[in-house]
Amino acid sequence: MPQSASDSPSREPASYESALAELDRLVQALESAQMPLDALLDGYRRGAELLAYCRSRLDAVEQQVKVLDGGQLQPWNDPT
Repeated sequence: MPQSASDSPSREPASYESALAELDRLVQALESAQMPLDALLDGYRRGAELLAYCRSRLDAVEQQVKVLDGGQLQPWNDPT
């Protein structure tokens, strides 16, 4: 019996940017509706993993910014 993506251990992305790129490709594939049902389910699961990874990275960066700004997030002022 072939091994599905849900049977293999999850791969952690190399970076936030690579996770975002993979998530974008995955969303495009899911939206095309050209995948078998099992592949759609596996894609949804992988997308949820990637989304959780991206959120955790953004939360970590936000915490670092708070430390650098003395515990308070400052409003973003566009330099242009």
